[in-house]
Amino acid sequence: LQQVRADLRANWTVERMASAAAMSPRTFLRRFTEATAQSPGEWLVAERLAEARRLLEASALPVERVAAEAGFGSVQALRHHFQARIGLSPRDYRAAFGRAA
Repeated sequence: LQQVRADLRANWTVERMASAAAMSPRTFLRRFTEATAQSPGEWLVAERLAEARRLLEASALPVERVAAEAGFGSVQALRHHFQARIGLSPRDYRAAFGRAA
């Protein structure tokens, strides 16, 4: 998990995560779900959202840059996940919780 958190911009597939953990994909999925109660994909989106939130709160980076730094493939993906999980757009989140707020 630490290796993934350290490089959220990378293309983390289940196969790549399993390889990094020196496990087969099947064993990795079972152990990951037991340890986190989430699928790897759900966990990865949550980690990327946490990083995006941190960047939106603490920096003045453009939303496009925040999306890239947090590992989202596009600003549209960031907006989609932000709205679905947090209920706000990244811009509205920054307005409410950013340094200037």
